[in-house]
Amino acid sequence: MTIEQLLAARGYPPILRTEDGAPVTRGTWSARRAELRRLLERYSYGSTPDGPVRVSGRTLGEAAVCGGLAVLRRTELTLETEKGAVSFPIEIYSPRAVQRPPVLLHLAFRPVPDRYIPLEAILRAGYALVVAVYTDMMNDGHTGDFSNGIASLFGVGVPRHPDEWGKIGMWAYGASRVLDYLFSDCPGLDAARTAVVGHSRLGKTALWCAALDERFAAAVSNDSGYGGAASSRRGTGERVEDFIRCGSWDWFCERFKDFGGAAEDRKPYDQSFLLAMIAPRPLFVSSASEDAAADPLAEFLTTVHASAAWELLGRPGLILPDGRGGEPPRPGDELIAGNVGYHLRAGRHALMPEDWAACLRFLDLRFGRRSCPAP
Repeated sequence: MTIEQLLAARGYPPILRTEDGAPVTRGTWSARRAELRRLLERYSYGSTPDGPVRVSGRTLGEAAVCGGLAVLRRTELTLETEKGAVSFPIEIYSPRAVQRPPVLLHLAFRPVPDRYIPLEAILRAGYALVVAVYTDMMNDGHTGDFSNGIASLFGVGVPRHPDEWGKIGMWAYGASRVLDYLFSDCPGLDAARTAVVGHSRLGKTALWCAALDERFAAAVSNDSGYGGAASSRRGTGERVEDFIRCGSWDWFCERFKDFGGAAEDRKPYDQSFLLAMIAPRPLFVSSASEDAAADPLAEFLTTVHASAAWELLGRPGLILPDGRGGEPPRPGDELIAGNVGYHLRAGRHALMPEDWAACLRFLDLRFGRRSCPAP
């Protein structure tokens, strides 16, 4: 099937039509974007509270790394609200040879060293790397536990209100607080060129984070699957009932659980809404060809459908290769000529060096660090 046929079979809801059916123009995009946010908050991620009263950082230590290529600054961030304070560590790696480098804020499963983080390659590419381990911000116990971490600052209900935020929202909130700190206390970094990066559940988080916080210059998701870049309608990967069965439903709001079974294909939203909220900023989506649970074809099709938002705003979205007869990507394809990029790697669910390399090539183009090749 061609891309157009595959899109039609999925039955995506329109991005450029308001809830009352009116066509969206460039002048009404901000109102439509607010509608998309309300739908995603109500049915998927829950509502995110306003920022804390204060974000502060305390340097824990500094050291040269990678044979002097960069400096590592270990920092403890503290978020304060009227209900108390929560602290978590971050690591800031700054290449010595680059003045005010752009930043990759990586929502990570583990601190460096980690098999998912090719630290030296990132630094040699001229990027600073900020690592925030997600469970330092909020637990991921798959038990509906909202008693500690960021949740403790806001008194999350037990049981939660149907659209009260889930843990994806909390991890995204933590990433925005890291960005607060980069803007306020890291003059050696170009915080205005910060891309938020995540894999798997943290790819979902990176997308929601960038959708909510327009200060992020770009978003990168790798194998984010259901609840991330993959369309949920008529998908072949994970489904709502899988999240309920394994306990990870607490990543989402309580109302998310209402869409199991046949209701899944009748959602009043789809993940193309999430991607469209990132427009006109750069968005890069990576998939793995054997990652059946994440439904790589669905991740690709969503980037195609969401590209209408970039085009409305005067920016090219995903640019497909010529001469392929409308076929979906093949393993090894790297589509990076537009403001929406897509990369399909052969293999399984993982964050591999080639995923990082494709991401960096895309960001180099979008951040003006090299010229764009012809599509």
